[in-house]
Amino acid sequence: MGDPELQTAAAVRAALAAASDPARASGAAAFFKTGPGGYAERDVFLGVTVPATRAIVRRSSVLPSADVAELVASPIHEERLAGLLVMVERIRRAGRVRTRDDAVRAAEHERYLDAVRAGHVDNWDLVDATAEYLLGEVVFPAAPVAEVVPPVVAGLVASDSIWPRRVAVISTFAAIKAGDQRPTLALAEQLLDDPEPLLHKAVGWMLREVGKRVDRSVLTGFLDEHAGRMPRTMLSYATEHFDPADRARYRAMR
Repeated sequence: MGDPELQTAAAVRAALAAASDPARASGAAAFFKTGPGGYAERDVFLGVTVPATRAIVRRSSVLPSADVAELVASPIHEERLAGLLVMVERIRRAGRVRTRDDAVRAAEHERYLDAVRAGHVDNWDLVDATAEYLLGEVVFPAAPVAEVVPPVVAGLVASDSIWPRRVAVISTFAAIKAGDQRPTLALAEQLLDDPEPLLHKAVGWMLREVGKRVDRSVLTGFLDEHAGRMPRTMLSYATEHFDPADRARYRAMR
């Protein structure tokens, strides 16, 4: 017999607490920069591994939406992650051919935007596990359209907070997988002067994926034009799979 379903936010919290590890929590707090002035200042960790969190999420398919929202608003990092991953599971399940439910997809998408705007999607791991599915797969259709950057993405990338900006960037992974590099390139150009290293990493990562999944020449064309302005970290991530000579050539343009 499989594990019983977790039917309330309290049950999910209890399952996460049972899987917690104080030593791992201390390491996570340091890794995710929770100290004064860090990007995750005052975030609270239980020390639950991501695989363990995902296993708990798989038992949470019947969790009411109000309980999911309660988890997403939690001060505890792994509880927020669990709530967000429940949303990802629901929107992906509702997108399957045999079980497609556009009403569910739209509802989870809007709940996600509410969470982003409320500041609950507030660390890079939370963003990277969710933005492609709860934003990108909704606003970037499989066939490229004339509107390169949808208004909702443009609004997020204009935020004063780093996390909505990172959500906007990572959401373009869905467009890349559909063969459309334009949203990524548009946001990358807009964010060349962004001051945040975590944005530089995200943009560089998405540019690298353009080169891998769409067309290497599209990436090199962008680099030929913009490498001189790109932050070092962004350029490093974008050229990660280049041979040493090509990487050195682009670094020399800075």
